[in-house]
Amino acid sequence: MVKHLVYIFIILSSAWCHAQDDPNDTPEKQDLNTVLVANDTLPIVYDANRPSKAAFYSAILPGMGQVYNKKYWKVPIAYGLIGTSVYFYIRNDNEYNRLRDAFKIRLAGGTNDEFSDENGNPIISTQGLERAQKVSQRNKELSLLLAAAAYVLQIIDANVDGHLSQFSVDRNLAVLPYIDYNNLSAGSNFGFSLTYNF
Repeated sequence: MVKHLVYIFIILSSAWCHAQDDPNDTPEKQDLNTVLVANDTLPIVYDANRPSKAAFYSAILPGMGQVYNKKYWKVPIAYGLIGTSVYFYIRNDNEYNRLRDAFKIRLAGGTNDEFSDENGNPIISTQGLERAQKVSQRNKELSLLLAAAAYVLQIIDANVDGHLSQFSVDRNLAVLPYIDYNNLSAGSNFGFSLTYNF
């Protein structure tokens, strides 16, 4: 009888003992669809393709990645940046075309361009038209560069936000300002402290 009790005790105690984790059981081999947070009872769904989907959607249609990440307030900002850059590109392109046409007329010997008065006297000189044309072309190219940068920036924002939306934020982790009175120097020390509550 004592022998059977010893066996039962060994079997029950082995159920409470934990061995080391299997080194072949890496997070890549585990199921990454659900990762449980120790402090919360609800699981956080981890989708490895979420950032790439958000970036892809933003590349197809600007602002769509932000909608996919449920950051709706970023959509008007994305369209505002891209739309403003495109507006200034179109405006500078029209100005460049006006100046170029007037410059061509002046080079051909004409005086009937829009930068001359009714008598054919130039309001802006030919050299002034050439300089204004170069400035307008530079502004047009800069506006196009800013539109491309805004387009790429909203793709990057969607990708980063896709990563951060899956980031577990523990309620016990905080960065707080602190003021510490230093008795040795008779002054106050200001800064930030990183605290973690157990």
